[in-house]
Amino acid sequence: MQPILLTEQQQNFFSTFGFLAFPGLLKDRAQAIIDAFEEIWAERGGGHNGEAHDGTRRSCVVPFIDQHAYLCSLLDDPRIHGIAASLLGDDYNYMGSDGNYYAGDTGWHSDGWHPETLHIKLAFYLDTLTKDTGCLRVIPGSHRIEDSYARDLQSQVGKSEALWGLHGRDVPATALEIQPGDIVLFNHNTKHAAFGGGGWRRMFTINLCQRYPEHRIQELKDYISGGSRFWIERAFSDIMVSTATEERKRHLAQVMANDGHLAELSRKARERMQEPSRG
Repeated sequence: MQPILLTEQQQNFFSTFGFLAFPGLLKDRAQAIIDAFEEIWAERGGGHNGEAHDGTRRSCVVPFIDQHAYLCSLLDDPRIHGIAASLLGDDYNYMGSDGNYYAGDTGWHSDGWHPETLHIKLAFYLDTLTKDTGCLRVIPGSHRIEDSYARDLQSQVGKSEALWGLHGRDVPATALEIQPGDIVLFNHNTKHAAFGGGGWRRMFTINLCQRYPEHRIQELKDYISGGSRFWIERAFSDIMVSTATEERKRHLAQVMANDGHLAELSRKARERMQEPSRG
């Protein structure tokens, strides 16, 4: 099936504001996605590192969609592939995923600060969420790393009460209220947060990026190194690789060719950490 590409208007919006929302994009797959999500957690004791989720701290599994063949197939969906190809080019990389039970507020932050390579995150929320119950909030334009506005936010938004007299929830932002089947997308540089949510918010992400040029492969390896805090030995699971279509293999190849150092880094991480990272 041919990819469903973004319109010129959608691409312009993303370039300017750093995010996009797709209401109902995967409504036809929502229940099967939720079922697969729950299967993964049930197989792992219901929460973080084999322990039940207690609703007070975030529980996290990395990589996440890799744990279930049905969720792996999201990378093959022409709607997901079309979004990725439109923004990143046909040779984009799948960079991994994380599955979460969120608990409480998540303060303002970026998921990276990438000056050259575009990294994006597709977020799948599996519960109905509003601005008062933990939906994603984004600060439009905060991804534009070359702008003084974005640089000021980068250094100041984490100190909003001291500098601006504003609690994080009152910082001017767009609240992306959501229902299962909706997808939200943002540039890794984009400042985002969530406030007012309960202790059992279900969400997973898919991370994608432009293919790295050969002269910047070390940057890719450095990014991959970050996976060691989750105690993983390879970037992708056997399920992800063994079920891959020829098209999907294109989007796994560059990371797989450059993750050979991850196992040793993870071994060292186990020696100094009591549990794998929660995010």
